[in-house]
This record gives sequence, structure tokens and C-alpha cells, in this order.
Amino acid sequence: MAFRRLLAGLGFGGASVETVMEDAVAVPGGVLRGQVHIQGGTVDQQVEELTVGLQTRVEVEAGDNEYTRDMEFTRQRLGGALHLAPGARYTVPFELRVPFEAPLNWYRGTLLHPMRLGVNTRLSIAGAIDPGDLDPVRVAPLPSQQAVLDALVSLGFVIVHTDTERGRLRGTRQRLPFYQEIEFRPPSRYRGLNELELSFATDEHGADVVLELDRKSGLLTERSDTYIGFSFDHATATRQDWAGYLHARIDAIAGRRGWL
Repeated sequence: MAFRRLLAGLGFGGASVETVMEDAVAVPGGVLRGQVHIQGGTVDQQVEELTVGLQTRVEVEAGDNEYTRDMEFTRQRLGGALHLAPGARYTVPFELRVPFEAPLNWYRGTLLHPMRLGVNTRLSIAGAIDPGDLDPVRVAPLPSQQAVLDALVSLGFVIVHTDTERGRLRGTRQRLPFYQEIEFRPPSRYRGLNELELSFATDEHGADVVLELDRKSGLLTERSDTYIGFSFDHATATRQDWAGYLHARIDAIAGRRGWL
């Protein structure tokens, strides 16, 4: 994967930057490897700084309004001051650490939509503004996270939508200012359930999981949300019977459509 940004339109004298990713897929806590290729334009320029970072698109609620914004959640400095002569070429290799709370957008060979996630490369040049651009990347679940996702899929749940929202998951180890929601369509066996949303708050030790169950209305009751929370550690999560555990918890709440 690669992107090329012609910077002449921003006053960069025709300089160009190309970021080439070496890793097709990364996982939370892992690294993304790549190279930044810089080529000088037609005039002398003074580079102030070269950085790469991870960025995603986040839904934000402000009062009665809702909008999306691009939010950076990690950035790494690759180099400082550099004289960029006309036509000069430089290649800068890098390794960018992926935070454990990074949102997931790749599950068993399928992109999760409409997630927008990528590496943003910025070349700061004196007297010019570089807004940056995204080189899309894929972040797959850790084995522990995948065990939970696989269990839901084995129960008949289907992933239909994935996004990130600004806010906090109460009572979890969340550190970033946003969290991801993975929305599932439930199978018919859970007759009292409209949809299920899953969120991970992950660190190097394990994760807290929040399930939001959107329950159907009954004859005398309104549609409502119920939350299930649990935690796991990475070392033992893949040995758990998550399908049995999740079925028992979900079925107790939404196994049938309630009347009262």
C-alpha cells in the first residue's frame, strides 16, 4: 500500500512524500513497519520535522448535534531538521507501535465497515502547512479478542457495522478518549433482542468487555438497553468457553420477547 501527496500546491516547491507500508496486518500492541520516501522539489527547503501517527474517524455528540472528526491517537517522530535540496531523495524506515486500545477493522479476512483507520505521515517544512494524509492500515484482533468475537459468530451473530465514538466506558481500563462499537445482528433464537454492540477496553494484560443489548419492546414495556460487562486476561482467554458463557448471559436477558 502506498500514497503519494504532491505538496507543490501547498507551497512545497514540488516536494513529494510517499509512505509504503510493509505489514499488511497488525494487532493491538504490535508494530506497523514501513518506509517514508522523501523527494526534493525544485527549490531548497528546510524540513523541520517528519512524523507518522495513527488516526481514525470518531463520532462526537455535542448537545443535540452529532458529527464526525478525525482523531489522532498516537504519533511518533522520525526525524528533525533536514536541508532538502532540489531533487534530493531520502528513505526513512520506521516502526510504529499500535496502542492496545486501537480500534479493529480487520476480522478473519474481512474489512469492518465503515471504519476509517490509517497511518498519517506529516512532513513539516518551514513556512508551509502540511495537513497530512492517510495510508489505510488493517488492525486485526488479538487472539483473546478474537476468541470472544468468534464465540458470538458461532452463536449466529453477524457483524453489520463498526464505528468509534468519543466518550468513556464506565468502570473499564479505557485510556483513549474514544471507544469502538462493533454492532451485531442477532439470530432468531434470541427473540427479545434487536441488536447487540460490543466494545473492548484493552491493555497489555487483558480487556474489559461491554455488551450493549438493545431489547425489543413488549406488550406493556418499551424498547430498552441492558448492559453486560466482564473481563479477561490475554493469557487464559483463548481457553475459555465463551460461546457457552455468552449464550447463558444473553439468553437470560433476551432469549424471549417479554410481555411485561
